[in-house]
Amino acid sequence: MRFVSRTSSGGVSEQLFTLDEIPGVLWMPEGACGTRPLILMGHGGGQHKKAPGILAGAHRFAAEGGFAVAAIDVPHHGERPRGEEFDRLATEYRARTTAGEDTAELDTAMYTLVVGQTVAEWQAVLTAVQQLDHIGGGPVGYWGVSLGCALGIPLVAAEPRVRAAVLGLQGSPVLAGAAAQITVPVRFLVQWDDELMPRAQSLALFDAIGSTEKTLHANPGGHGDLPRFETDDSLHFFARRLV
Repeated sequence: MRFVSRTSSGGVSEQLFTLDEIPGVLWMPEGACGTRPLILMGHGGGQHKKAPGILAGAHRFAAEGGFAVAAIDVPHHGERPRGEEFDRLATEYRARTTAGEDTAELDTAMYTLVVGQTVAEWQAVLTAVQQLDHIGGGPVGYWGVSLGCALGIPLVAAEPRVRAAVLGLQGSPVLAGAAAQITVPVRFLVQWDDELMPRAQSLALFDAIGSTEKTLHANPGGHGDLPRFETDDSLHFFARRLV
């Protein structure tokens, strides 16, 4: 892991890093030392590791919760090179969604294209970050909605170091198998009027999650209207479970 810059704002330090070809960012409470819980944050489709929602959440988790927070650019996003096949699938997906057409086949194709690589990259980043003296091998949580949920579900299912997760804004049936393998506490977020994720599919995905401790949070509004207070609730959720 190679750190390339460091800045500080509002009592939170921000360090950009690369691990092999993976660009990422690590946030910490300013001056923090010793083992502490770590939250991995997965960004949405077409976004990147410092998208506004990720940046705001990371600062809250670090400044108020004392967490370390890491985010990466997943394949085909942010500073990563864009592949022709991914761009083709993403363009077709947007067109079908706008037209109200079925996207199940495209969901499966996009998921298959990136999920294996993304899970392996997150696991490598997690291992590298936990080797840092000021973080160590403390408990780990995952936060991700939309694409961050689609790629986070298989990660949470496969990675025993992740002990709690906030997921949501997602309902692709292709995720049901991995969701059934999740056993850690989950908070699942649904926007009741989501124009991208049909309500019934989102509820079915929540139902598929194998955890005995899972909570559904449903709010009115579209895909991009997730209330700010859900960040407060996520902070409290992680504070109770990453101890």
